[in-house]
Amino acid sequence: MACVHPTDQAIVVGGGLAGVSAANTLLESGMKVVLLDKSSFCGGNSSKATSGINGAETRTQKEKGVPDTVDIFTQDTLKGGAKRPAVAKVLCANSGPDVDWLMDAFSLDLSLLARLGGHSQPRTHRGKERFPGMTITYALIQSLEAVVERTDFARLITKAHVTNLIVNNGVCVGCVYQKAGQEFKEFGPVILATGGFGADFGSDSLLAQYRPDLLHLPTTNGEHCTGDGIKMSEAIGAKTIDLEWVQVHPTGLVKPDEPDAKVKFLAAEALRGVGGIILNANGDRFCNELGRRDYVTGEMWKSKPPFRLCLNKKATDEIIWHCKHYTGRGVMKSYASGAELAKDMGLPVSKLEEVHEAHFQASQNTEKNPEGGKWPAYPSGKSWDDASGPTGSGKKFYHNVIPGSQVASEPFHVAIITPVIHYCMGGVEVNEKSECIGGSGAITGLYAAGEVAGGVHGNNRLGGNSLLDCVVFGRVAAKEAAAYVLGKSLGDLPKVDLAALKALPPKKTPAPETKAAAAPTAAQPGNLATPLLSKDPKDLEKGQTSASILPSRSTIVWQVKNLDWSMWTLLILSMLFGLAALFCFFNEPNVVTPCQGLDCAKD
Repeated sequence: MACVHPTDQAIVVGGGLAGVSAANTLLESGMKVVLLDKSSFCGGNSSKATSGINGAETRTQKEKGVPDTVDIFTQDTLKGGAKRPAVAKVLCANSGPDVDWLMDAFSLDLSLLARLGGHSQPRTHRGKERFPGMTITYALIQSLEAVVERTDFARLITKAHVTNLIVNNGVCVGCVYQKAGQEFKEFGPVILATGGFGADFGSDSLLAQYRPDLLHLPTTNGEHCTGDGIKMSEAIGAKTIDLEWVQVHPTGLVKPDEPDAKVKFLAAEALRGVGGIILNANGDRFCNELGRRDYVTGEMWKSKPPFRLCLNKKATDEIIWHCKHYTGRGVMKSYASGAELAKDMGLPVSKLEEVHEAHFQASQNTEKNPEGGKWPAYPSGKSWDDASGPTGSGKKFYHNVIPGSQVASEPFHVAIITPVIHYCMGGVEVNEKSECIGGSGAITGLYAAGEVAGGVHGNNRLGGNSLLDCVVFGRVAAKEAAAYVLGKSLGDLPKVDLAALKALPPKKTPAPETKAAAAPTAAQPGNLATPLLSKDPKDLEKGQTSASILPSRSTIVWQVKNLDWSMWTLLILSMLFGLAALFCFFNEPNVVTPCQGLDCAKD
């Protein structure tokens, strides 16, 4: 269906990874885009993601010989909690091409792989340095900013709080936003990328309405996550789905001097993927560290806190940038040896040796006879692990495991962890095209991507699928919106090279007027027509510096030349009075110099 209202742009609401993925894809598809974000800068929760982005059949996997497929990934996602196979298939089928797009279009390093909880293959991609969410999201923000600086195809407006969607005959045709106390409107199809409601703690909030039992928990979400997109969509008749499914992540990091902080930093699931184990207050393992997030959290609630996430030297070395970052933040501690760790926990080192040895033996037995264990394993098969086996989700995958004899002298990195509100699986109901669903089907002109969209992950999201969701459905929404506006099929959309747009020279700021201007008609005789500093709100909104809004030299010359006779008279008289005052000062015989009088300092 072609767009029936006059527009040449699409509107993206939200500047996290879903939003900037959509914005860059709109540009690639020959569209203009305006991105609105209510914060003072873009990034959202996406920039905090620490583990990586999933992908099946990616170039990185092929280079490392990982035998992953779209079908295997789809099955893992469905087993992990997703309930809608058609939507899950879009997520997983697009994962490989879209991860490769990130590497090719934005020169991103996604060369490292980890196996997170619920995954049967190592498919969570990250680079060698920094957190992947930050690296990926900022690269796409910078790409968009480069196009904004060079062309008129893109605009980026921050501190813009979108309050309403504009509907005409059942079609979403734009939105209303507030900025600096004023109200503005933008027209075009709308892609919502506003995030979830994991920080919506008010008495009338979505959390209070759907999960009041979680209101006491800390959160990893920024204060902007208040469910704006969900509420606006509901106001125009959009359906919601799965709002009761809020993911509580097991590994929020506790800062020892701020244990009750409401907002906590997240320990990447990749820490467990490289071999980190979780110990309770007694020093025991009690769960499969690579089980589903809801499972690990549930087992923690059954066990005895405080809980510690422990990484031996091999595990630490594999994810050293993260460990150094956490240590610098004061949420992780480095121990020179297991003996030192045991002392800090108030336990004999023999207890830690015993726990590590049992874990080591389970890994050895699994290597020798993968299906010979007596416990049911997750995601399938049998497990040899006596610590997690009785929970019904026995451990099957092991990495960087050490024997008990090595513990006493082994260096460790350790963090105290606690469950935290992390992610909202529910949101605005969408279909495979990222279209928002209303009472009579898809709402024309309204799309959603990222955490605001419900129904993608079901009742539990696998680690690494959040960044993937943002990229895949941000791009799906952008292509569908472009096809709608341009009246073309997806296959016939223009193909614009982002690199070519970013290679254009920056737009030139309009040069100040240099030719003699006509005499002002509205100004009274003798007034200076042009102020030395612009007071135009438009100039201030554009962030112009004082240097860029000062008048040109010729403008000042024009102002002097056009003074009337009365102003010239005042100017000449002022000069004469000044000269007379100077003459009197220098010829006054009784002037006291600084070294005369009673208070002069003595040599």
